[in-house]
Amino acid sequence: MPEVVPFPPTQHAKQPQTLIETRSLSYGATGQTLIRDVSIKVQHGKRTVLIGANGAGKSLLLRLLHGLLPPQAGEILWRGKPLDRAARDAQAMVFQKPVLLRRSVAANLRFALSVRGVSGRECRRRVDEALELARLGHLAHRPARVLSGGEQQRLSIARALTLNPDLLLLDEPTASLDPAATLMIEEQINYANARGVSIVMVTHDAGQARRMADQIAFLHNGQLVETGPADAVLNNPASPAAKAWLSGRLYTDTITPPPGTGL
Repeated sequence: MPEVVPFPPTQHAKQPQTLIETRSLSYGATGQTLIRDVSIKVQHGKRTVLIGANGAGKSLLLRLLHGLLPPQAGEILWRGKPLDRAARDAQAMVFQKPVLLRRSVAANLRFALSVRGVSGRECRRRVDEALELARLGHLAHRPARVLSGGEQQRLSIARALTLNPDLLLLDEPTASLDPAATLMIEEQINYANARGVSIVMVTHDAGQARRMADQIAFLHNGQLVETGPADAVLNNPASPAAKAWLSGRLYTDTITPPPGTGL
């Protein structure tokens, strides 16, 4: 990756071990419980990957962590305190489908920074470094919406990283992309993590989970049924649901997670 640093490399050094956690988190809609009693800890500096079948609640959990939805029960703690506006500002989220403005690649980055009150020389510095890191410098003046799918997603991640987040939330950032585009995005994410950004990412790709995860959280029917170090969960899963998913089989039984489950 380019030798650039779009955010200070030491700003996270003294953060507590647990960055964000949920306690007995539940959420429902239209009379149906979609997230049930989820307790999870995301460790500072780690890459936590959420896996599980479609409809397991992975993307919904990301939105709850980011404060886009209010939980119906339980709580979300950011560095041991209730999630508030300042905590949400210390996060950034990238969706599966890039959401880009009708303006140039560079202008998309400048707009995000302007919302946070960053302007002038600092804005130009962050934009230039983020474009170089995303390998989009040669496309700076091109309309963002005519980029390829992989380029658009790299721009979305670059835009998130210009905000110097402590936590980057990613909802299937490489879905439907070819291997080359996927590799470039994984490198971008790993570079950010190496500079101190904690990662929570959703994927349906077991191979990507093996490449990207320090910690795994496996969800089934809105419940957290297994968590732990990536090697342990992926190579020797304890829950029937995780065993089935990793072997490519369907698993439909309702699971009750063991008490105290969490990373």
